[in-house]
Amino acid sequence: MAMASFAISIFSLATVAPTCKNYRPFLSQTTYSFKSISIRASSTSLDYSTPSSVNEQKALKPTKTNYWEWKFKDNVIDVYYEEHEHERTGPQKNILMIPTISDVSTVEEWRGVAKDILERSGKLNLRATIVDWPGLGFSSRPKMDYDADVMENFVVDFINEISSSVGGSFVIIFLVSMCGTLGLNMGTSTKMKSLSSIENDLLVFGGGHAATIVGRAAKKGLVKPKAIAAVAPTGAGPLPIVFGRDSSMQTRYGLLRGILRTPGAGWMMYNMLVSNEGAIQSQYKSHVYANPQNVTPAFVQSRYKLTTEKGSRYVPAAFLTGLLDPVNSRDEFLELFSGLEGKIPILVVSTEGSPKRSKAEMEALREARGVSKFVKVAGALLPHEEYPSMVAEELYKFLQENFEVNA
Repeated sequence: MAMASFAISIFSLATVAPTCKNYRPFLSQTTYSFKSISIRASSTSLDYSTPSSVNEQKALKPTKTNYWEWKFKDNVIDVYYEEHEHERTGPQKNILMIPTISDVSTVEEWRGVAKDILERSGKLNLRATIVDWPGLGFSSRPKMDYDADVMENFVVDFINEISSSVGGSFVIIFLVSMCGTLGLNMGTSTKMKSLSSIENDLLVFGGGHAATIVGRAAKKGLVKPKAIAAVAPTGAGPLPIVFGRDSSMQTRYGLLRGILRTPGAGWMMYNMLVSNEGAIQSQYKSHVYANPQNVTPAFVQSRYKLTTEKGSRYVPAAFLTGLLDPVNSRDEFLELFSGLEGKIPILVVSTEGSPKRSKAEMEALREARGVSKFVKVAGALLPHEEYPSMVAEELYKFLQENFEVNA
């Protein structure tokens, strides 16, 4: 990819992972006892040779779309979110799904899982809410100094906003994200609709940077979920996971980040590294999706459109160079899970086809303290987008095993 040639000139290295998107990687007062188990999900119910990604399915339209106004320091950011629900009577449980951070991250990657879980809910009345990160997807993209603290503040503020309202119990889902398409009929900025109860009845399904950001907030006591499920979780951005974090590399990352943020040269470099269909297609086919047949021209075009929006380069510049990494080592990554041992159930979903370095991070959690269940499924870095039904099945099983969720 184009990114490789630039990285070689900046870092004076012979090779570099050709991507601007390499996914890396709530404390309840009640103590539980969980037996750690490790299983491999069966793939007999799905034909993975057949394209089955969200982009190959019938378009999934949200029931409602809207914006939540997030005020952070001197900035006001319109954060996009959408709701999916079936018409059912009785008390409602809410699922919040948040894409991870990337140059093409948006709510669309979660629609297939949302649809599947709602259809599995049986007599349970579920509503799924999917929200974009500030600076990504359909949210506004101001020029800010994005870092892990900013994103953690957003997560905490968003959860506290919905948790302070009166409503049903809440299930939160954060997972690895790639992107989506444009063209939704969006609402205007407004105060977010009430979604949750003040009892903090939260479950967090997480992966990618979302999982580690939430975990860090939880260690500080800023959010208190009932459970965590991490899908393809890792803890480092694209360049740090390849080149490390020593002082010389940090200097080079700063140089790259600074150039990407400049008005003229930044756009030129961003177009070369990220905002072109060839680069996007290459990264999906090489390591983001397990089945290249799922990477269709229409799908690539939809992801490319996201990278052309005004302000679209600021968050990727921070993500690529490690500023959004909530942890600085594997030890810190594992500590986020071990710190929850015996307090909440934790599911880790690893994948068969993830890149070597990413898989090593996931596999480190197989016997890790705090992980109560470990499963492996087909897919690469975005199994929930590529194989939503398979991932939804594992997530729903997790709900059934730990909570009163009966189809």
